[in-house]
Formats: sequence, C-alpha cells, structure tokens
Amino acid sequence: MKVVVVLFSLLINLLSVITCCSQDPKTKGLRKPAVAGTFYPADPAELRTQLANLFEKVKDEKPANNIAALIVPHAGYVFSGEVSASGFARLDPQQEWEHIFLIGTSHHVSLDGASVYTAGDFQTPLGIVKVDTELGKKLAKESPVISFVASAHEKEHSLEVQLPFLQYHLKKTFKIVPVILGTQSAETCKKIADALKPYFNSRNLFVISTDFSHYPAYSNAVKYDKITGDAIAFNSPAMFVEALLSNDKKNVPNLATSCCGWSSVLTLLYLTSANPEIKAEHIKYLNSGDTQFGDKTKVVGYHSFVFKRSEKSETSFNLDEKSKKFLLKVARESIETGLEKHPYPFYTEAEIPDQVKTPCGAFVTLNKDGKLRGCIGRFTPNKLLYQVVQDMARAAAFEDTRFEPLEKQELKEIEIEISVLTPLKKIGSADEYDIQKNGIYMVKGNRSGTFLPQVAHETGWTKEELLGHCARDKAGIGWNGWKDADLFIYEALVFGEREMKDPGK
Repeated sequence: MKVVVVLFSLLINLLSVITCCSQDPKTKGLRKPAVAGTFYPADPAELRTQLANLFEKVKDEKPANNIAALIVPHAGYVFSGEVSASGFARLDPQQEWEHIFLIGTSHHVSLDGASVYTAGDFQTPLGIVKVDTELGKKLAKESPVISFVASAHEKEHSLEVQLPFLQYHLKKTFKIVPVILGTQSAETCKKIADALKPYFNSRNLFVISTDFSHYPAYSNAVKYDKITGDAIAFNSPAMFVEALLSNDKKNVPNLATSCCGWSSVLTLLYLTSANPEIKAEHIKYLNSGDTQFGDKTKVVGYHSFVFKRSEKSETSFNLDEKSKKFLLKVARESIETGLEKHPYPFYTEAEIPDQVKTPCGAFVTLNKDGKLRGCIGRFTPNKLLYQVVQDMARAAAFEDTRFEPLEKQELKEIEIEISVLTPLKKIGSADEYDIQKNGIYMVKGNRSGTFLPQVAHETGWTKEELLGHCARDKAGIGWNGWKDADLFIYEALVFGEREMKDPGK
C-alpha cells in the first residue's frame, strides 16, 4: 500500500512539473486581478459603464500635454472614483507615453525599499496591460533599494485600481512599470527617487496612488486633508512631512493617518521639487462621506493633483480682483484673530481662489493716517501665498520692532497693502536696477535690507539715494555699503484696501 501511495505522489509531482513547463508563455507570470468584483466591477461591460459615468461627472476637466505626474486615490470606485477620474481626465487621450510608472505604498508587505514587478504583465477585466519587465530588472539591478518581491504585488490594490482608468481613457497603447514601496524611511524614499530620476522626463508619466485621512469625522477630514493637500500643492518634501507630523500631534479622534501612501507622495515630491519648471495643481477633493454609501462619522479623504511642466507660452504671474480681495480679507482677519489671541480663521477649499495657492513671497504693509504703521515680508516662501499673507499680516501688526504692537482700537484706522513678489534675480551691478519697476534687496555678510518697488515713487529719491538709504537705514552697512554688497532685484504686484474700495482708481 505504501508503494502505491509513493508512486501516486510521484505521478502528481511529475504532472505538476509537466504543467509548469508547458505553461503558455503569454500568461507566464501574469498578475491577475486581486480586487475586481470588490473595488470595481469584474464584468467588463459593467466596468466600462461605471467608468463612462465617472468621466462624465468630470467632463469640465480639460486635458493638457504637459503633464508630468498625477496623484489619485485608490479606494473602491463608488467612493473615490470621481476624484480619480478628475485626475485621469487631465491626460490627453491621444498622447503616447514611453512608460507609465505606477507607484503605490504597500498595504500588506513590509519592505526595506521598493519592489518593482518583473514577472510578467498585469490583467484587468478590460484586458492585458504590458509591463516593461526589462526596465524593471534594470532598476532592481542598479539600485540597492529596489528589488522584486512577488508577495508585495499579489494582493495589492493601490496600483491595480488605476489600470482600468488608463485602459478606458488612453487611446494609445502603453507599458507600465509597477512599483510598490514598503519603506517607512524618508531617506529611503529619497534614494528611490534618485533611482527613478533618469526616467522622470516628458516621455514618461508618473501616477502616484494614495488616499488621505483615514477614519476621522467628516469635518475633521476636510480640515486636516486641506493642510496635507496645501503642502503637496506647495511642492515641498519638507512641508509635506511637516504637515503629516503636525496633523499627527493634534491627536484628532480616529485619525489613523493623514496620507496612507505618504512614502509614494514623498518620493514624487523629491522628483518634482528638484525641477523649478514643474508646478503642482490641486484638482478635486471629496471624502467617503460625500457619497451615498459613506458614514460621516468615520470617513476616508481623497485628493487629486496634477504636476505640470511649464510651457514657454506661460504668462507672468498675475492676480485677478477676486484673489486680491481674498488676500486682503485674509490679512485683516489674521490681525483681528491675532488681537483676540485666536488661531487663524479656517477657509474651505472652495473659498480659496486657485491663484493664491501658488508659492510666492509677499510683504504686508500697514498704514495709519497715511503713515507707515508696520511692514514685514518674506522673499523666499515656505508656504502658499495666502498663508504667507496670514503670517506677514500678523508680523506687521505685532512684530515690527520699529513700532509698538497694534492695539485693538487702532485696527479700524489701519489700511492694509499687500505686495506679492516675484522670485529674486541676482544682478551684476546697479545698472541693471530699474527703480521705476524693481524692488532692491542687498546682502552683505549677515546683514540685509530691502526697499519695495513703490518706495521710489513714494520718496522721489534718485537711484543712488535709494541705494544709499537702503544700505544705511535698512541693511545697516553704511551709505556706500551697496557698492560691494550682493544685489538682487524683484518685481511686486501691489494692491491695497483703498484701491479695492475705489475700483476706478
């Protein structure tokens, strides 16, 4: 009897070997759907119908051909599908991509780095998606923080749910490079970004998969997802990490994470922030509580972002009247709440004009009876424009050492003026300084000083007088100190409450 059992066992093993060896090469290593039928429909016709309905909801999102990357969510389509569609709708359906890098953070497997899939292609109900396995093997060979770990991909949904959107929307064939991050180290994310940097170009698209706040109440999700989203829109790795840490310290009830795919987002920001021509733009925000299936006591947040390469035809920075009025409102309310020792007012995403979500330096000037009552600004922004204005308004009111802190009864007599600054440009000599157009900023050793462009108009000084006063009175380097100082020029978009009250002026 034992002999029969052994022979039967050997026969089964032999058949297994034969089956393995005779596997269709076209399906070898094929990564089959793990969440079809749960996160999205398994039936192709039903899936196409759902995708058509989702793209119809975001039909006002216009495609562009300068897209570098997207950030989109990865929840079930009934919850996050509209936000995902808003991101993918920005892609030109006719654009040909050399590769689409799909990057997500592991929900199942811990890795000391990242896993790139190199075993075969991906399958969805809409068909096969080709994987560039050779490029994946090259990445794994050349980078010590990238390898292939099959288990990281088997059950992972964060990349899979993006594929039907791409298959439905794009009309040209494409290859993907699926990358799953398992690290908890920001330094490792930087190394992964360095490995991917040669491929971060106009021929390739990067799609980052992440959801945002997990399980707080609806109102808290809106509030803290906005903080995280603003940091991403600023395109700064440091600000993004700071936002996550700040949210975590607030001990918000039921907030398990502000961004489940933070390592994937951070990796992208290491790539995009290194290129000044790439700008982040927020597209859409919803959370699960906005859907008919959501429970507003515990929600998950969803953002979509697009990262665009600047086009040569891009016009210079400007602000419309709505944005100017909003910034003046922000400045005044910042001072009002400061007088009461209260936090800054909270503004919803819908209240904030897109133009003021740009990172810019700004000065806020307070005038009383036509005389200066405070002025402080920041050249190099570490926040979005409206947030810089919030900070500088309070600083001008309470921290300008030339004046006593503003008193409550004075506020009604104060007129606010805002100067939004262009980036500093170093000049070789004062000959390049146009006092009718430029502001001047001078640095010598650890001393610096500046005059805004409007100072020349207000004082009537000549160029040499203006440079002398700035050197002596602002930088403290003596009347002629500007002659061997580093000089920078900038322009300013200046507007104030007086002109907003008198539109014809």
